[in-house]
Amino acid sequence: MASDDKKTQGGKLTSHDITMLGVRSSLLQAAFSYERMQAGGWAWAQVPVWKKIFGDDKKGMSEAMTDNMEFINTSPPLVSILMGLLTSLEEKHVNRQTIRGLKNGLFGPMAGIGDAIYWFTLMPIVGGIAASFASKGNILGPLLFFIVYLGIFLCRIPFAHLGYNLGTKAIDVIQDNSEIIARVATIMGLTVIGALISSYVGLSLKLKIGSVSLQKDFLDKIFPNILPLGFTFLLFWLLKKKVSPIVLIGVVFVLCIACSFFGIM
Repeated sequence: MASDDKKTQGGKLTSHDITMLGVRSSLLQAAFSYERMQAGGWAWAQVPVWKKIFGDDKKGMSEAMTDNMEFINTSPPLVSILMGLLTSLEEKHVNRQTIRGLKNGLFGPMAGIGDAIYWFTLMPIVGGIAASFASKGNILGPLLFFIVYLGIFLCRIPFAHLGYNLGTKAIDVIQDNSEIIARVATIMGLTVIGALISSYVGLSLKLKIGSVSLQKDFLDKIFPNILPLGFTFLLFWLLKKKVSPIVLIGVVFVLCIACSFFGIM
């Protein structure tokens, strides 16, 4: 790794900048909302490198901040890889649509990989071993858990450098095939968002006409999941009509409570 004051391959950022990007990524979920999920912490972590990259280019800075305040929900331990990758592309001023598409296409798969490695495999195993030691009064138990957790935290720094270096090496390929990559990344991003919608949105009618269930005996046989699909498109249409996401969240809460109270859903 280069010394802290040495310029990276991009020319504007130093090794220290990328290290601090990894450190700041630890606050990914410090500003969390159900409208944008981790977008606040994601954008905040990258502000210092954007300031160096864009300098007096206020339009470029504005576009970067606007794109990165869109919905994102990924694995905190691995997020610095994605930040480093996209930072290297920002530094080379790669097509905005390509950067946006790569972000949307990669954050979902990285969430699955990170959750499987860290929260479903590594931490349960370490937690079980640590609990076994702790139950016998051995101080090694909590120390072991803390050391592993600290190691995961510190891995954000080399991961940021890894992502940045991978991005730098891939820039020539991306620039030569920018239109194709942008299209593929956008399609991948839309696919990920579609999968998230099918996982997050669930609606089911409890209404019956005589002994016939509208949900099981009618809707599910004609078009399974048509209610979640229709409701999603309705919210999307309202967003396109400039209805505030906060208003829509409030409306959804009220509808859920009302439908549950009257036994509709």
